[in-house]
Amino acid sequence: MRGFGFREHGGPERLEFVEIPEPEPGPGEVRVAIRAAAFNRLDRFTLAGIPGVPIQRPHVLGSDGSGEVDRLGEGVAGLARGAPVLLNPGIWDGTCEACRQGRESLCRGYRILGEHTQGSMTRFVVLPARNVHPRPERLSFVEAAAAPLVFQTAWRAMKTVGGVAPGDRVAVIGAGGGVATAVIQVAKLLGGRVVVASRSAEKAERARAFGADEAVVFDEGEHPLDRVLWQWSQKNGVDVIFDSVGAPTVPRSVRALARGGRVVVIGATAGPTVEVDLRTLFWRQASIRGSTMADAREFAEVLEHLAAGRLTPVVDSERPWEEAADAFRRFDAPDLFGKIVVTLPSA
Repeated sequence: MRGFGFREHGGPERLEFVEIPEPEPGPGEVRVAIRAAAFNRLDRFTLAGIPGVPIQRPHVLGSDGSGEVDRLGEGVAGLARGAPVLLNPGIWDGTCEACRQGRESLCRGYRILGEHTQGSMTRFVVLPARNVHPRPERLSFVEAAAAPLVFQTAWRAMKTVGGVAPGDRVAVIGAGGGVATAVIQVAKLLGGRVVVASRSAEKAERARAFGADEAVVFDEGEHPLDRVLWQWSQKNGVDVIFDSVGAPTVPRSVRALARGGRVVVIGATAGPTVEVDLRTLFWRQASIRGSTMADAREFAEVLEHLAAGRLTPVVDSERPWEEAADAFRRFDAPDLFGKIVVTLPSA
């Protein structure tokens, strides 16, 4: 079976179409014929190689996908062949203590489609039935492929981990990524007053279309991130700051926190190691919190909001599968805004 990915770790020059075995569903599993798949920043890290994460090669990329039920494994009920579905890319074992408590994202055997397993940029994907959900009617296959990873990440980060409450001052660092566009919407849905902080004035302003109340621009000169956010908050500090950039921004995010404020970190695209003044944390009784993916209950909540139109996937671009390499390189475009989606032909 043909898939888009790589044989050797490296940069975009390593991308190619590869051959992997066609999967068959076992008991409790579903095989989905993929119609659309989306890239995430995670795919760049997977391609480069993630320390401590063994990745089978040749490897197919893609953590997001939507399509139609193709085959049902023994014991699967509630899904019919041909039904339009989307995939939850978070895979848990269902047997450990965390899973039994409904805290699936803390499963010690937690895996992500396209990182720890073969991904969605191929004809067929097999997943446990609990990971295959009816596609909300209001979403196309492209929109459905753009939604799962970013919205579940945003929902857990803002609601569960960040604890955003009505009236909270919320800052989103960065404006163009898929998760950022999802976080803006989720924070507003939870009642937050949201500001987007970006190095790009154009991207910051575009973020207003997805619910941001205000937009500010920062730089490394006279307008550093902490000063810009401190001024925006009228010197009260920010209650919740979403930061997926990492090393260049997290220390400044901490300095911009209100008393009891939280920096929620879901990634480190610009570097994983930071130096923070602990005195700021304990004196303001503030915290840095990590978050990733979501529990089954949280994913179900996301689907409800997507189906009702309260959350909307943001698609930057759509390309046919044969142009997947060009689609991947779109990550480096300065005007990237939202998710990159690749469409596959129907059988």
